[in-house]
Amino acid sequence: MDNQHLAWHETLELHELVAFQAIGLMKFKKTLKEVDCPTLQQLYQTAIAQLEKNIQELLKFYPMAPKEREEEADDVRALDKAFFSGDLLAFSKTAVRNLAIAITETATPILRDVLNNQLQNAIELHAAAYKYMYEKGYYPSYDLNKLLANDVLLGKKAISMKY
Repeated sequence: MDNQHLAWHETLELHELVAFQAIGLMKFKKTLKEVDCPTLQQLYQTAIAQLEKNIQELLKFYPMAPKEREEEADDVRALDKAFFSGDLLAFSKTAVRNLAIAITETATPILRDVLNNQLQNAIELHAAAYKYMYEKGYYPSYDLNKLLANDVLLGKKAISMKY
C-alpha cells in the first residue's frame, strides 16, 4: 500500500504517542536537576535523548494526517497548564489500565473489591481531568485539526525545553 495520507486510526495513535511522550519528556527535563545520582542522571539523559528523537520522528508524519491542519496557534502561554493537566490525564489513564489488569490477576475477593473501588476512582479522575482539558481547549478531542496542532506545539516545546 502506498497511501498519500495516514488512516484515521493510526493518526489517533500517533496523537496519543506524541502527547504522552512530550509530557514525559517535559517531566524528565523538569526532574533532572533534582536527581543527585550520576548513574540515574545518565539514565534520565538517555531517556530525554530517546524521547526527543522519537517525537522528532513522529512529528514528520503529521503532514500526512487525513485532513489539513490549521496554522499553529501562537498561544504558547497555556502550555504549562496543558502540561500539568495532560500529565494528570496520562497518569489517570495509566492507573485505569493498571488497575484493570491487576483485577484480572486477583484471586482474593476482598483485594478485588479494593482494586475495583480504586479503578472507579481512577475512572472518575480521568473523566474530571479530561473535562477540565476539554473545557480549557487543551484537548480539543472533537477537532482533529486542533488536536494535531496542539501535539505539534507540545512536541516542539518539549524538544526545545532546557534542562
